[in-house]
Amino acid sequence: MDTPKIYADFQNLDDLNRLRLTSVGTLQDLERHGIELQEGLVLTLYTDDADDKHQPDELRAEGIVHYDEDEQCWVATIDWTAIRHASDEISLDGDPSGDPALVQ
Repeated sequence: MDTPKIYADFQNLDDLNRLRLTSVGTLQDLERHGIELQEGLVLTLYTDDADDKHQPDELRAEGIVHYDEDEQCWVATIDWTAIRHASDEISLDGDPSGDPALVQ
């Protein structure tokens, strides 16, 4: 089973450069997928973006969930060097991974 994509605002960062998982879109996606955040959970996070031709091409990254006691909110640590566009994810059969909007 594929990991569900969860929206995250990639500009909503804490002082340690982690994504805060507090936006309305994040909470809606978590609820829709029935996911309860817990320490160490791995999520595929995405945010809106566009390609060079201004076509939608979301940014994606895997994140590891942690609870920040100081800020009293859930955050995700991501490898900022591993961010990719949805169009970069090609499955073995050559189709963009699971996103029908990207199939040409």
